[in-house]
Parts: sequence; C-alpha cells; structure tokens
Amino acid sequence: MEIPFKKDLIGLSREELLEELKSLGEKSFRAKQLWQWIYNKGEKDFDQMTSLPVVTRSKLRDFYFISRPEIIKEQTSVDRTKKWLLGFSDGEMVESVYIPEADRGAVCISTQVGCSLGCKFCHTGSQGFTRNLSSGEIVSQFMIARDSYGEWPTPSGEPRYLSNIVLMGMGEPLLNFANVSKAIKILMDEEGISVSRRRITLSTSGIAPLIPKVASDMGVKLAISLHASNNIVRNQIMPINRKYPLEAVISACREYRKIAGYRQHITFEYLMLSGINDQDIHAQELISLVSGIGAKFNLIPFNEWPGSPYKPSSPERVKHFSEILQKAGFAAPIRVARGQDILAACGQLKTKN
Repeated sequence: MEIPFKKDLIGLSREELLEELKSLGEKSFRAKQLWQWIYNKGEKDFDQMTSLPVVTRSKLRDFYFISRPEIIKEQTSVDRTKKWLLGFSDGEMVESVYIPEADRGAVCISTQVGCSLGCKFCHTGSQGFTRNLSSGEIVSQFMIARDSYGEWPTPSGEPRYLSNIVLMGMGEPLLNFANVSKAIKILMDEEGISVSRRRITLSTSGIAPLIPKVASDMGVKLAISLHASNNIVRNQIMPINRKYPLEAVISACREYRKIAGYRQHITFEYLMLSGINDQDIHAQELISLVSGIGAKFNLIPFNEWPGSPYKPSSPERVKHFSEILQKAGFAAPIRVARGQDILAACGQLKTKN
C-alpha cells in the first residue's frame, strides 16, 4: 500500500491551516483548536490533542506531521548563554542562541543558511550562502528554545523567560522577506506563541527598499547593522553598501519611522573595530548622519573568531566613543559580550568548517 505524502504543519499560516482541515472534511473551528495545540501548548503528538475527536486525530496522523529541527549540538556558556546547532531534513544546518537575563531573555534566530553579503567582520559571511529558511524552519527555532526551557504552554503573564526574539542570527532577514514576514505573524499570534511585536527586533545590514516594509508589513522593531559612519569605511567592511549606500539606508529609516510612528526608535548597531571605525571623527560623523531620526546606538565590542582580520577597540576607546554620542543626546550603551567561549556572540555564528 502506498503511503501518502505527509505535510509539515509548522510554518503554515492560520488561513493555510484552515484550508488543510477543510480538505479533511473537518469543521473550521478545528483549525483553531489545532493551532492552539501546536503553538500555545507546544504539542507534537496528535494523539495527545484530546480536545480533537479520535477520527480527526487519525486523519491528521495519516496526512501530516509536526516537525522540529534535529539538535545536532547544544552548548552552554559559562554565562548561561545557550547555543543550538540545528539540522533540517535536507542536511543543512543553522545556529540559534538564547541569551538569558535575570527574569527574561532573547532568542536569536537565523533566517538563512549562511549569508550572501560577505561582511568582512562576520564569521557567518565567511561561509557563503546556501539557501533561505522556510517560515516553518524560522518559527521552529523558537519552539526548540521553548522545548529546552519547558516554557509550554505559552505563559499568560510574567516572568516569561523566553521573552524576546531577535532576527539577527545567521543570514540577512530582508533577503528572505516573504518567509520572515510569515514567520513573524505566526510568532506574534495571540492564540499561539504570542510574542508581542514590541519584543521582536529585526536586524538588517541595510536592504534599503525593504526597510519601510518592516514597519508596514511586520510592525516590529528595527535594528540597522551600521558599523561605519561614512561610505568609504562601510564599502570596505560591508560590500552591500556599494548597492545601498548610507544615504539610501538612512532615507529608508526615516520612512520606516513615518510608518511605525515617531515614538518607535531605531537601533543602530555599531561594531567597534580598532583603527577602522572607532575614532572621534567617526563618532561626530554618526551624530550628523542620524540627526532627527530618533536613534539610539548599540556599541558592540568586536568578538574575534578564527581567521578574523580585525581586532577589537580597547575598552577605553569604546567608552570614550560612547561618551561622545551620549553628550550629543543619544543613548549609546556598550553591549556586554555573551557566549564568547562557545562562539555564540555577535558575528561568531557559523555552521561550516
């Protein structure tokens, strides 16, 4: 007897899930029940979905499955940061990271296998690009984290230890726009995983035409991987700047704020590279560049990785740089590196030797 092809339910939108249930001859309210079992309770076994009739569960078993990536390797840092190397059905892999705080924490999610942008300071960029992740593969990274910390069903109050999501793992999210947008809608759904849009941040290297759509289509927070104060330096360390120079990126950021509302600040991530972008003149250029945007800076000490061509700025230089920005009225905290001992810090993720 031929075994029917089975479809993965993870990554389907609510509308798509409804259509699948209708194709089985089920009533529409069953889709809501199934959605809650999958995304609110985190259930993977149809037989445990006791609010569904036995015959419905039988049909679901015959035609569908609920996936998780395979955990190839799990590492925990001395500072409690956790990193997962996750494998998908085609053998490709990504890394995801959980960064805990006292009563909350952020899950750093990847959106591509590798990355095509080739930023010179980034470990991921050194491995090249393989493929985009599907919406299900993006969502399932957060579900793996919830499995690991037992945070099912979705907490109704605080504390919620897996409280935030940052789309700043491997890959450029805006070059996988459709799947990322779909995944974000699933992650935000109030009857499922229910992460508030205020707790989701998308980080982009500056795909200028799509930056305003982060506000209009997703409604989440925006972080720009800036890392330079002028086009000369940015061209050297971020090849994407030749296609979308700083003027285009900043213009797109202004449009984002118009759509998102002027209370929504944009975070500019700035990696501190010794002798490259860390001088006083660079800080003054940044102040002029983002004037009137409603910006805050996130200064990131460079995390070295094997073969990296750069060195981190000294702590004294980073502190002085921050003070210049603060005197001009900008928040400019210095990020505390997490997970360095397991190569889980900013810019260190890579899945191919």
